[in-house]
Amino acid sequence: MLATENEDARSLRELLIIGLKGIAAYADHAAILGHEQNDIYAFIMEALASTTKNLSIDEMVGLVMKAGEVAVNTMALLDKANTSAYGNPEISEVNIGVRNNPGILISGHDLKDMEELLKQTEGTGVDIYTHGEMLPANYYPAFKKYDHFVGNYGSSWWHQNKEFESFNGPILMTTNCIIPIKKDNTYQNRIFTTGMTGYPGVTHIPDRKEGGTKDFSEIIELAKKCEPPVEIETGKIVGGFAHNQVLALADKVVDAVKSGAIKRFVVMAGCDGRQKTRSYYTEVAEQLPGDTVILTAGCAKYRYNKLDLGDIGGIPRVLDAGQCNDSYSLAVIALKLKEVFGLEDINDLPISYDIAWYEQKAVAVLLALLFLGVKGIRLGPTLPAFVSPNVLKVLVEKFDIKPIGEVKADVEAMMAGR
Repeated sequence: MLATENEDARSLRELLIIGLKGIAAYADHAAILGHEQNDIYAFIMEALASTTKNLSIDEMVGLVMKAGEVAVNTMALLDKANTSAYGNPEISEVNIGVRNNPGILISGHDLKDMEELLKQTEGTGVDIYTHGEMLPANYYPAFKKYDHFVGNYGSSWWHQNKEFESFNGPILMTTNCIIPIKKDNTYQNRIFTTGMTGYPGVTHIPDRKEGGTKDFSEIIELAKKCEPPVEIETGKIVGGFAHNQVLALADKVVDAVKSGAIKRFVVMAGCDGRQKTRSYYTEVAEQLPGDTVILTAGCAKYRYNKLDLGDIGGIPRVLDAGQCNDSYSLAVIALKLKEVFGLEDINDLPISYDIAWYEQKAVAVLLALLFLGVKGIRLGPTLPAFVSPNVLKVLVEKFDIKPIGEVKADVEAMMAGR
């Protein structure tokens, strides 16, 4: 990448490649569930090949915007794959406490692994808990039939060292976000990886053979010998507000907007991280007026999904659509509201975007929003370092992208529609 001397060309290539990584991840999850589209694969190959050519800046910008379109289509494909296999997410109260049985903690994004683990642990006396981005598995009807599916343990990925330690039982990492195990951690002999995830010295569960399932028996047998999880919190959190569920409540939402009960929606989707500056998102949630609703997806939700923010006429003030790929649901909801209110432009809706980014999937989501014509996005905790000044200037001029600022000022600006 650094061999590209032109800073702007290098910046656009980096933006394209990182976006492609996010698209590829979503396409892989869909393929695991038997859903594929050749046009997605064709674009990935076209875009990768473009990085070996001396294209004009305009041509490169065109490919980046095309990546946004393909990101939308890929997230739609994954949404179809997940919902056709496991049903549409439902409004759900998720337990965040523990029971007295030994347990297995599953993290990541792969719902097929979740399904197979639940089936193989049924009747064994071992409970199943989700962690991090697997929390939304609690919203799918197909998984609710398992009595040993207890709920969610802990929070986002960067708390693993502490939360995996206190869980006591085996941990299964199904996709990215595994973090280095510290010297004083004792869980290396009870953490397992599978799929694309791996870690030195950690047992890897092989992929399923065609038509077969993965074998989680080693994890299950280990779990039976472990102590139950240490309780780190109690209570419930509410989620399951993907597009099908929210659109079922469309009349109630529209009436709340028309009556003035809901003044604004704030999309605070994306990634969480360990940087102290990410407390910005907690503070925004706390300072937003009581007539606002937060729409979220991805692990950014953990910055505020356990706050007591109340509801508006029975509509919770935090509507969690699911995993980061379920940002697609937020786009569907916005487009439907645009239609219901008879608006010409998605930017005329009372919606602000305050996005937290960290890695490739968040970049794919950002490109998808830009393709859909969304303007005025706040991006934090910092703007991507790989975006050159000239490319940033274009993004600012065309899409009004801006960095997050001071909490109070940003809240006031969003409430004023800026």
